[in-house]
Amino acid sequence: MRVLLVGAGGVGTAVTRIAARRGFLTHMVVADYDLARAEAAVAALGEGGARFSARQVDASDQESVRRLLVDQQCDVLLNATDPRFVMPLFHAALEAGAHYLDMAMSLSAPHPSHPNEECGVKLGDEQFALARRWEESGRLALVGMGVEPGLSDVFARYAADELFDDIEEIGIRDGANLTVEGYDFAPSFSIWTTIEECLNPPVVYEKDRGWFTTAPFSEPEVFDFPEGIGPVECVNVEHEEVLLIPRWVPARRVTFKYGLGDDFIAKLKTLHELGLDATAKVTVPGDQGPVRVSPRDVVAACLPDPAGLGHRMTGKTCAGTWVKGTRGGAPREVYLYHVVDNEWSMREYGSQAVVWQTAVNPVVALELLATGAWSGAGVLGPEALPPRPFLDLLTDYGSPWGLRDEA
Repeated sequence: MRVLLVGAGGVGTAVTRIAARRGFLTHMVVADYDLARAEAAVAALGEGGARFSARQVDASDQESVRRLLVDQQCDVLLNATDPRFVMPLFHAALEAGAHYLDMAMSLSAPHPSHPNEECGVKLGDEQFALARRWEESGRLALVGMGVEPGLSDVFARYAADELFDDIEEIGIRDGANLTVEGYDFAPSFSIWTTIEECLNPPVVYEKDRGWFTTAPFSEPEVFDFPEGIGPVECVNVEHEEVLLIPRWVPARRVTFKYGLGDDFIAKLKTLHELGLDATAKVTVPGDQGPVRVSPRDVVAACLPDPAGLGHRMTGKTCAGTWVKGTRGGAPREVYLYHVVDNEWSMREYGSQAVVWQTAVNPVVALELLATGAWSGAGVLGPEALPPRPFLDLLTDYGSPWGLRDEA
């Protein structure tokens, strides 16, 4: 399998370090807007980098990406950029006749008059609008194949297939006890993406109502996370699982709640109140005259790169899927989860826990596609495919998952 990886940031670099240890990969082209960053990701692999090469590409330039896919004879495009670049990369893969994987879906847009009650453009709507073209091409667009979304969706399908007869609710619950020495505010993942998902109206799914929205940070609850993380207050956040799971897994309610903490929420609200979450460019003075910049890009530039925080981080991160329903006529409640200790991921891979946990899942998916254990055509979420091969291979990667009975 020949893969074009677009994006050599924290997650993309972790992808290369994980994939370099697996035999299924014929070659991976690592492409980034900043060629030096792509070259650094390849160089860091040392002798293990013989199957990797670096190229420069602008992820927003659909035609350039298409040409790169064709010139390098790549079978699949793995998108490790932020959601702004989903659609040009999605189109480029389709036009090049390549398969496509991403870890975040096309962007949403709030309802123009009732943003906290009704959906406007939902996450992934632009991609699902092209599902027929992907089906006709015989190619697979596997969307939302990170950890959340991604592994969390695999857990949902596994629960439906093997653990429950009837599902009342599926709730993705994400929490951590990570701390970063020397910083009062240092997000462990892309602040651009974090702002997008946390300040947009969260989406909830109910079978009798369909998809609807609530106010940001709604329905707080305390969830007790495993392996020493402990109780964390979680709130509703916009996330792809709520848009993906109901398409393939029967459940009467689906939610996503994220353990952010009061301080983090307060800072996000302040950014919003000041307009610093905006993506539309504004004019600011510069040494050479007025400059047009996005306030959100300025915030991202002022904060430390999450990929470089690993040596200052301690603690664990947990991604998981809580499921409530019945089995054999009796009530059942479980939490399927995946925990990564930052000390372990830094020691084993040189990548901090959050980016490593995100990166391992698309690599597992690529290997399943390469071996034929997973296959399909069209625009599919992870829950559309059999879960057991994925969970078994994830364990084989040295990163086992867990199941906790809640009753």
